[in-house]
This record gives sequence, structure tokens and C-alpha cells, in this order.
Amino acid sequence: MIRLPGSDALKSFHRPQLWLCLWWLAIVLGIVISLVPPPAVDAPQGSDKAVHFLCYGALAVGAVQLFATRAALLRAAVGLVALGVALELAQEAFTHTRMLDPRDAAANTLGVLLGLLVARTPLRDVLSRLDARHPFRS
Repeated sequence: MIRLPGSDALKSFHRPQLWLCLWWLAIVLGIVISLVPPPAVDAPQGSDKAVHFLCYGALAVGAVQLFATRAALLRAAVGLVALGVALELAQEAFTHTRMLDPRDAAANTLGVLLGLLVARTPLRDVLSRLDARHPFRS
């Protein structure tokens, strides 16, 4: 069986690899979307900052749902912030349709920080409860 990065620090799930794989898939999707040409949409100026904030917040909430220890959650958070900064640099270096914007990296970081706050609420175990109720247990 293939072990995904981070699988040793997961909460107790019936299908841990599924949930971790979905989280990694969301990260890969974010990378791809960050590097392909942007859609030609007339959006209000600065609205992309809200998208950055929400996407990285959602990834951080996903990490809260998955990881059992503070150390693992901290590694995930640092990794997400580093990913946001690295993607901004990659946009500048490797694309002609995107540009580096430090405000995007700041929005990513704020999203991660806000997403981590879910760990202090009862919502931190929504995925565990969903996983426990699913009728197709392994």
C-alpha cells in the first residue's frame, strides 16, 4: 500500500487514505489553477484576494479535520503558507499570464491562519463524525 505524506499523524478514520488523498488532490488542484492562464472574467478589482483567502482557508480547515497532533497541524500550516509564497514566485518565473503579487501571498497566509482557528471549535471533528457514520465502512 502506498503511504501518503502525513498519513502517520492522522486522526482515527475508517478510510484515512481516502480523506488524505482528497486533501492532497485539493492542493494539487490549487497548484494547477495557480499556474494556468486565468479565466477571462470581469471580476471586481481585488476580488482575487478573497479567492486566495477562501481557498487557503479551506485547505487549512481540511488540515484541521485530518491531523491529530498540533505538530502535524503546524507542519501542514507552514507547508500551506510556503506553498502560497512559492506559487507566487512560480507565477512570476514560469508564466506569462500571471504575476507575483505579495498581497496574494498575504491573503493565502491569512486564510491559513483563520482556517486553523477551526481547531478551537467543535467543528474540528466534523470529518471524523462523517467518517464514523458512513454506511460503507471498510
